[in-house]
Amino acid sequence: MSRSDDDHNDSTDIPVVDAVFDEEHNPEAVEAAAASDEEEVEESSEETHTESPPADSGAGTPPATLEGLSPLELVLYPLGGRPFFPGMLTPIHVEGWPYFDTIKAALETPGKLFGIVLSHSENGKEVFDPSQLYRYGTMARVLEAAVDEKENQIKLLAEGLSRFEIVRVVKNDPPLVAQVAHHRPSGQEKSDMESLKPYAMAVINTLKEILKYDSLYQEQVRIFLSRHNFGEPDRLADFVASMTSSSREELQEILETLPIKERLEKVLGLLKKELEMVKVQDKIQKQVESGIAEHQRQFFLREQLKEIQKELGITKDDRTADKDRFRERIEKLTLPEDAANRINEELEKLSILEPNSSEYGVTRNYVDWLTSLPWGVYSKDVLDIKRAREILNRDHDGLDDVKERILEFIAVGKMKGEIGGSIILLVGPPGVGKTSIGRSVADAVGRPFYRFSVGGMRDEAEIKGHRRTYVGAMPGKFLQAIRHTKVANPIIMLDEVDKIGASYHGDPASALLEVLDPEQNVEFLDHYLDVRFDLSKVLFICTANQLDTIPRPLLDRMERIRLSGYITEEKLAIARNHLIPKQLDKNGLTKEDLIIQNSAVVAIIEGYAREAGVRRLEQKISAIARKTAVKLLDGASKPVKVARKQVEELLGKPDFRDEKPMRGIGVVTGLAWTAMGGATLDIEAMLIGKEQNPSITLTGSLGDVMKESARIAHSFILANCRELGGDTDRIAGTIHLHVPEGATPKDGPSAGITMTTALLSLARNKPVSRPLAMTGEITLTGKVLPVGGIREKVIAARRVGIRELILPEACRKDYEETPDYIRDGFTVHFVRRYLEVARLVFSDK
Repeated sequence: MSRSDDDHNDSTDIPVVDAVFDEEHNPEAVEAAAASDEEEVEESSEETHTESPPADSGAGTPPATLEGLSPLELVLYPLGGRPFFPGMLTPIHVEGWPYFDTIKAALETPGKLFGIVLSHSENGKEVFDPSQLYRYGTMARVLEAAVDEKENQIKLLAEGLSRFEIVRVVKNDPPLVAQVAHHRPSGQEKSDMESLKPYAMAVINTLKEILKYDSLYQEQVRIFLSRHNFGEPDRLADFVASMTSSSREELQEILETLPIKERLEKVLGLLKKELEMVKVQDKIQKQVESGIAEHQRQFFLREQLKEIQKELGITKDDRTADKDRFRERIEKLTLPEDAANRINEELEKLSILEPNSSEYGVTRNYVDWLTSLPWGVYSKDVLDIKRAREILNRDHDGLDDVKERILEFIAVGKMKGEIGGSIILLVGPPGVGKTSIGRSVADAVGRPFYRFSVGGMRDEAEIKGHRRTYVGAMPGKFLQAIRHTKVANPIIMLDEVDKIGASYHGDPASALLEVLDPEQNVEFLDHYLDVRFDLSKVLFICTANQLDTIPRPLLDRMERIRLSGYITEEKLAIARNHLIPKQLDKNGLTKEDLIIQNSAVVAIIEGYAREAGVRRLEQKISAIARKTAVKLLDGASKPVKVARKQVEELLGKPDFRDEKPMRGIGVVTGLAWTAMGGATLDIEAMLIGKEQNPSITLTGSLGDVMKESARIAHSFILANCRELGGDTDRIAGTIHLHVPEGATPKDGPSAGITMTTALLSLARNKPVSRPLAMTGEITLTGKVLPVGGIREKVIAARRVGIRELILPEACRKDYEETPDYIRDGFTVHFVRRYLEVARLVFSDK
């Protein structure tokens, strides 16, 4: 729908027009002309009331008479824009329901009358809500109409006649119909026009002032004078109000003001505001036009906006604004002397550079970085052990030993009064909660947290920044983190520090040495900043899956906390308390929609998610939630219950089968550590041919260290076979030693005593007497050396049901540090030499 004032071409000469456009501003002439018009209007009004205008009168038709045009009910046409006033002409174009039906109903009424009323809602179907309509509107008459039934369109010309008030809505659905009461000037107001003349003259004089600044108003005045004159105060008030840029609420207030005198007073106020606005617009226009050349015309709008802002006093030129902003930042900081000197030097340079030059942009960005860093701004640590314990227990199940280490760290900070700069390394398999532990630490001590990954990072500039001579140079990740957190002592997490790379761009791991060394990072120098910044208060938390690939100098600077894998009971608790609620929310479900029983969770853990962490477990729970959503939309009853027997229906065949340790001659179960956690290895040995010179063939994707362990085991058995109860003839020849699964790479010394035992079983032609597993490195003299990953290996043994272990004596401490609930039910033998292993393995006890 659209409507606009009709454009009339009328050359009738009216004395008031000359007065309005009179440059001499002769008020006597205006007053005389207005009085003359007033007398003419009174005469013409009497004549007009005696005859009705034709129904198809055009735009130049004089105003309609109001006699006999007071229907008790009107079809209502709601407006979403500005109010429509009596005396106005407007074209209206309507299309589709409900606008088409409303106008069509109006055309079918006697006199083609309808009511135009403003709605509180500016668009949408709410416009036709009776409760959204204002009480007062304007009765209008259709002068011309063109109806297109096929396209559901109507084009019409409407004329405003008089005000009305809605008494009661008769029909609430479009087309709306209401019972109305009409309001017209009273007889006393008509007879007392002389007293309104001063108000009318004030309005006319203000209008004359506006006409001097804005020629658009002149055309509107001419159209008004073609149908009315300035001797009609009520029409004058409505016309002047409609031509202002006032808000719809202010205009509606004018429409609802019935006394003419009060209406003129309100209109005069609106007109005064309009005059001030056009004066400012004219001033801005002149300033802009005088300040720009012909070839800068394309920047006209931007310059005009600047002039508006200057007029309001809210802007400055770019250089002054930049300097003021930087100095305002400096006042809030505690700058070291060298930083303050550097900033002052750069600000002086900034004041003499041309803002459009490239050097200005480089300098401005540099000062922006210098003043954006939180020099001397530190957050206050919350060193509450009880609160920290609650947060750690809330966010994580299990990991009791890790939590204790973190609480010890916070307790030391409490005793000292602050947590100084430290470097903590959380090492463990994927999915065990290293990153989330870091977030919990930040939450516990009340510091801002910033995380970024250094995995695959190959450029030293990512750590120490680019030099400013390069295009697009910027500081390194650490200063970016400081700027982001807005404090100089945040918690910064470096994820995947074991996967950091190196290239011809430099070695980021070496660059980290300065950052992570408490003795050096107190004066950390970023290449871009070129001013030393104190990182000694930052708490660094690094994460890694393994230690082997971390450079030794870097590793020495870190306090290591190892996170081992979870056992089934821990995974069940994590799923119940964290993973299931998270996936229900993520998939739009509630506890009333899906119930996953504990037996189902255990089945998922054992059959689909045997890794050390819980990522795979979360993925499978998410898959169940998605399939449940489909079932519910297909009409399944709530709640959908998932028990152990439904798991295979939803997730397919299990990815893992029950691991039963292999038994037999030459077959021994070992324990291994991988980046994914602990695992069991069934090592097999077989004599494949008798030869004069014994040899060994190795398969199973073994690494160099593991191959060396196999050769040591072979040599040790050949040298000590009879002492250990074996027959040399059974291993005199080519022995094939295989470690399943062949596609999985394996390395490390942990399988030394396991390989030796497999060869001894072959030499004695006797299998291991009972289910047990072992781990330990062997030497040529038969010593059993310690190995790592004891907790993960114990968990792997528990997973497959083995409860008897053989471990190196030097690993006793690691085993005893393993939580009691993991060690529960195990029989563990600690050995120093292989002879002890042989006695344990082949005895009946």
